[in-house]
Amino acid sequence: MKKKDKYKYLLYGMTALAGGLSAAKYIGRSIINRISDKSIKTIMTDEYGENLWEFVSAGSRIGLQNIMELNLRSESGQIIERPLGSPKKYPNVQSLLFPFAQIDTMPVPGDTPIDTATIIGKKAKKPLYLKTPLIIAGMAYGFALSEQFRLALAKGSSLAGIAFNSGQSGFLPKERQLADKIIQQYTRGHWGKEPGTLSQADGIELHFGQGGVGGLPMVIDPNIVSKLMRQQFEVKKGEKVIYHSRIPGINNPKDLRRKVRELRSITDGIPIGAKIGAADRIEKDLYWILEAEFDFVNICGNEAGSKGVPPVFQDDFGLPTLYAISRAINYLEKENARKEIDVILAGKLITPGDFLKAIALGADAVCIGTGALFATAHTEVLKSLPFEPPTQIAWMAGKQAARFDIEKGANNLAKYINSCTEEMKMALTVMGKTSLQQLSKNDLVAVDSTVAQITGIRLANIPPD
Repeated sequence: MKKKDKYKYLLYGMTALAGGLSAAKYIGRSIINRISDKSIKTIMTDEYGENLWEFVSAGSRIGLQNIMELNLRSESGQIIERPLGSPKKYPNVQSLLFPFAQIDTMPVPGDTPIDTATIIGKKAKKPLYLKTPLIIAGMAYGFALSEQFRLALAKGSSLAGIAFNSGQSGFLPKERQLADKIIQQYTRGHWGKEPGTLSQADGIELHFGQGGVGGLPMVIDPNIVSKLMRQQFEVKKGEKVIYHSRIPGINNPKDLRRKVRELRSITDGIPIGAKIGAADRIEKDLYWILEAEFDFVNICGNEAGSKGVPPVFQDDFGLPTLYAISRAINYLEKENARKEIDVILAGKLITPGDFLKAIALGADAVCIGTGALFATAHTEVLKSLPFEPPTQIAWMAGKQAARFDIEKGANNLAKYINSCTEEMKMALTVMGKTSLQQLSKNDLVAVDSTVAQITGIRLANIPPD
């Protein structure tokens, strides 16, 4: 076939294809139009009792979330467990803003070193040094995450120069090899309490509760307890893994001081802390924490995520993060105890701006859970999507958990931490500061009157003195 003929037939083919697509588009538009007209007419003419818009009306009144969850309860007759926290929205740090340094206060030169380092347990014999004020929140192996995902968190934390919290399961032997700094939770279970295990940690955290959960007891069904889990949780085949509402041996507040002293003698001076879910008794809890001479307290607002908790705890208990940090710092300052204890804050803190505002409000460091979970998963979630939720790559019983790549996950997490740190440094530069330690409430203004009242921060419509 001549070259000229080839072009001729190619032109015919393209013309035919264009005509076919145009016809299909017209037919498709016609079909969609007829269906749309019929559907809209049905909604506009059916009596309300037979009209599908009834669902929209009901959904607006009681909420799609409530409709979905009441159906889950109706189907199973059991307690339902909602993952990743409450959908409710509270006053938060989004209504707080920082100032630019421009003329009255000058920004620092762009090549000025910015210090984001922080120390947890400043009064301890062996304080915990972090390159940036972020800590990977406790997300427990077995209760939530797979072994592979936990190892990625441990390695990623080391690459980023921060600490990794072991969570309710205690740390796995391999994690100690991968993580540079581990805060070991002293759990409400019976496992991980041996002196040999505790002495490997860089910090100990007594787990009294956490946001959206409190001191909720938990049980892992023996049918899903693997051989490795039996070793980790120190149970025999067929036994349940039981997480109590209290730490065994601590039955009243006065027991705390004895336990802290016991742990100090075992661990030779590493920071000893307490983790609590923020609630309306926060000042009374802090009173006993100070009495026991803890080195730090990890305060977890009720906006924090979790693997799966009955919605009533997430929606109807505790204090939101902004209320929690404001009341905690006010109390500690009132008691002249702010320098006696370091404060870690957790609960729906995701962005560099969130972290900076937490520090300005008085926190020494921030725990990140949901942010770390999604950062570590990153493109690995494509192995679950579109037919399964993205977290199926991370959960212990996740359908794609075995396909998770530890090395990729660790690097994903480290990049997220490094990115956040660099952004925080840039923010400090344009505020005219060279260190996180220079941040305070005086660097913030509120654009919401409720947030201003909660925090004691000046409203943005009122100029400074």
